[in-house]
Amino acid sequence: MSNLIKWDPFAELSALQKQFFGDNWVSPVKGINIPTTDVFTKDNDLIIEAHLPNFEQKDINIEAEDGALVISAERHEQDEDKGKQYVVRESSSSFYRRITLPKRADADKIEAHLDDGVLKVSIPLTPLPEPKKIAISSKKK
Repeated sequence: MSNLIKWDPFAELSALQKQFFGDNWVSPVKGINIPTTDVFTKDNDLIIEAHLPNFEQKDINIEAEDGALVISAERHEQDEDKGKQYVVRESSSSFYRRITLPKRADADKIEAHLDDGVLKVSIPLTPLPEPKKIAISSKKK
């Protein structure tokens, strides 16, 4: 009599989910910080909020190119262990988002602010023209 093992085609995927996200794969893993980016309109502005904790202003680059806004950030850290003669632990973190801008975006008036780890980029939008009202007349004379 041989032992039969039921083959599960999703077992490998499930194992990967557990490896990256733990048993409760809906919650983020401790130690892995995935920055979030929110894009929304408010009044006549397109607002982009990128949550970049632990990044400083000098680490962040924002460019408007080819009808898109590119936000990139890179951080390098070096901590020296003073108890040893020469030990350096180096790690880096990076962030990259490319957001296509609408045609009515005014790239010359983009403003950006970094406060408490949240980068807020405001892109003014040219207001849409008001619809033209068409008068209705009658052919009766």
